[in-house]
Amino acid sequence: MSEMLTREIGRSGITASAVGLGTWAIGGWMWGGTDEEAAIAAIHAAIDEGVTLIDTAPAYGMGRSEEIVGRAIKGRRNKLVLATKCGLVWHVQQGNYFFSQQDKPVHRYLGRSSIRHEVEQSLRRLGTDHIDHYITHWQDPTTPVSETMAALEELKAEGKIRSIGASNCSLAGISDYAAAGQLDGVQEEYSMVKRDLERDILPFCRNRSISVLSYSSLALGLLSGKIGPGRTFSGDDLRKDNPRFSAANLARVEALMKVVRLVAQVHGASAAQVVIAWTLVQPGITSALCGARNPEQARENAAAGRLRLTSAELAIIDAAVSEHLTALDS
Repeated sequence: MSEMLTREIGRSGITASAVGLGTWAIGGWMWGGTDEEAAIAAIHAAIDEGVTLIDTAPAYGMGRSEEIVGRAIKGRRNKLVLATKCGLVWHVQQGNYFFSQQDKPVHRYLGRSSIRHEVEQSLRRLGTDHIDHYITHWQDPTTPVSETMAALEELKAEGKIRSIGASNCSLAGISDYAAAGQLDGVQEEYSMVKRDLERDILPFCRNRSISVLSYSSLALGLLSGKIGPGRTFSGDDLRKDNPRFSAANLARVEALMKVVRLVAQVHGASAAQVVIAWTLVQPGITSALCGARNPEQARENAAAGRLRLTSAELAIIDAAVSEHLTALDS
């Protein structure tokens, strides 16, 4: 395999591995809990395999994910591009109510004073003096984007953050951010089973040098090659009642995976690695954020950043995606 693929985040001058480590599952919430020592080992394994981009958020377990990441990166911080988020808050009840976690109401709120409070909490939990890429997690319709962006630009001027991103945002919202300041990245769901970004957001961002960091690149494990027909989920696992994991969908995905595995065999790779590598060559996709809860998963995901698919292989995969995923339930 080749060297780890790296790319710049927007116009920030920050370069990171194209495969990033996503840490939603590490927070435990909606993933059936977490094993902190295994999570720390997963982070260490990812770093050792060349992953420099680590993405987290306060809402992932009400600060737990950030705290685990903070423990894991001690002594390694200078090697990393650290991304975290703001805008899902429980210290105030302003903005729009979104959900409750640990019996606390969580609101979408991106007011200036709240962002300044959040960044200090994140810096403390992560054990660092700056955040490389700071992202609005979900959008707050009660606060003007101009106010939010002004607060973020202040933090950048103070050296507490180095670049600005927005997540779960409409095309109009992304346009508003770009008009109000330097937006370097957007973080959106994108995968073989969810490609709506290709209609408008990806072309818009390509034309303005805004990076797109895809999350759920393996569609919550649906595209990992490890969830076959008959698989069920229990407890608070968010996949339990998700129509994307219906028996019919699992059968369609398995038909796709038979093709993906043939390509994988040529490279001595896994199906998941081929899916991630496919994601990274889609026009406008800068990075693929991939979750891992143990070292084995982390190493597998990282290796996808060193995998280069041929044009013929991409054509084979694209044909299989068109054949098997067009009627997928979602």
